Parts: sequence; structure tokens; C-alpha cells
Amino acid sequence: MQAVTAPRSLKEKQRQEREVLILQVAEEVLMEKGYYETSIDEIAARVGIAKGTIYLHFPSKEDLVVAIFEHDIQKFKEHIATIMSSALTPRGKMEAILQFTYGGLFNKRMQLLYSLSNAVELRHTFLEKKACTREMWEQLSAGITSLLEEGKAAGEFDTTIPTTVMLSAFYSLWSPRSYERLMVNGQMSAEEVAMNLGRIYFKGIAADQR
Repeated sequence: MQAVTAPRSLKEKQRQEREVLILQVAEEVLMEKGYYETSIDEIAARVGIAKGTIYLHFPSKEDLVVAIFEHDIQKFKEHIATIMSSALTPRGKMEAILQFTYGGLFNKRMQLLYSLSNAVELRHTFLEKKACTREMWEQLSAGITSLLEEGKAAGEFDTTIPTTVMLSAFYSLWSPRSYERLMVNGQMSAEEVAMNLGRIYFKGIAADQR
């Protein structure tokens, strides 16, 4: 007999919704002011709750920052899993992943991580969490490697280029900050940057001589 999962109580549902809201607002403040200038008082005021309520969810500002990234790692994994299980071709899936990198959640978190890079007290905490992110990247690498092998078998990709080189080259595109000036100055949208990087990756920069 299959076990029946008990429905969440209204109180539990409200608690979880409040926690998500706290994370969203905390991220906004961190992006605006940086780690040191961000205060729990301001986050509480923007959410519209008491300061003590935030501490019921997150004991410290440091814990709050870590929670943001843990939440986003889970969302990132879910999004990639959706792409991987889609009916797209191997190349189509890799292009979708690249679009997500530049135009979605991942790009925002890269910017946030960069803004927090000088917060000394966070370094030790992130080092402790490194095992979690390492596992995620290992899973992602295995998935993309599988896509590259599928693409080779289907005639989409050049079989003479080692898959490991293809994988490393693809990862080298995952640096939104390298192309940030193009987006900040309004020269290109994030989607256009991703599209052009995909063209370079899949077709190269040499002109067609035919």
C-alpha cells in the first residue's frame, strides 16, 4: 500500500512562503548594497515583518546568504534537469543551457556571488559548502558529456575533437561577467549574447568559404 503524504498545514505553508519572501528581499538588498551594508533591520522592514521573525528562520546574516545559494542551487538543478529531459536535440539542449546561463537565474547569482567575494567571514562558510556545489558540477559535467557523445553519434558534432576538450570549451563560455559590459551598455540583450556565443561554439568564427 502506497504511503499517503500528509498535506501541509496552513501554518507551515505560510511559514515557507514567508521564508521564500525573506530570501527574495534579502537578495535584492544584497545586490543593491553589498554584504557589509546590508542589515537584517532593512530586510525586515522591506518584508514587513519584525526583525526577530527573520531570526526564527535564519540565525544570522551569514546563514541567510548561504540559504539564498542553497535555494538557488536546487532551482538550478531542477531547471537543468528539465532541459535534459526535453525532446530537444543534444545541440538544442546545450543551447538552452547557455541561454539559461545568461538570461536567467544563474546570471543573477553570478553577479551576487561576485558582489560577496570580499566578505571575509563568508569564505569559510562557502568552503564548507563546496562539496555540495562540487557534486552539482560533477552531475552537470556528466550530463553535458552525455549530450556531446549523443551529438557525435547523431552526426551533430565533430567526432575528431575529444569530448573532454568540447566540455572544457563549453564551460569557458560560462562567464557572464566577461560579457557584462555588452549587456550593461545596452549593446546586446542577455539572450543575444548567449546566441552569439553559441554560434561561436558550435560553428567557429571562420567564414564559410563555400
